[in-house]
Amino acid sequence: MNRPQTIEGWQVWDLTQRLGGQLRIAPGAVIGWDMGAALSLAEALGVSALITAELLPEIEAVMVRKLNEQMEGRRNG
Repeated sequence: MNRPQTIEGWQVWDLTQRLGGQLRIAPGAVIGWDMGAALSLAEALGVSALITAELLPEIEAVMVRKLNEQMEGRRNG
């Protein structure tokens, strides 16, 4: 359903799996990924900067929403 449809999409998805240590966090909330670090990692992995810049913000938005929902559930659970 939401699986990448292209090689470039798979490359960016793989990149997202490597960004766990690059989270930007504020007290009680995840803000997003360190995009400078993400783009540097993409370059090191040979992933197109253009494709990364197009796809990563969309994936980041979902990641931020889901992680913050999980954190909120734990606080209220």
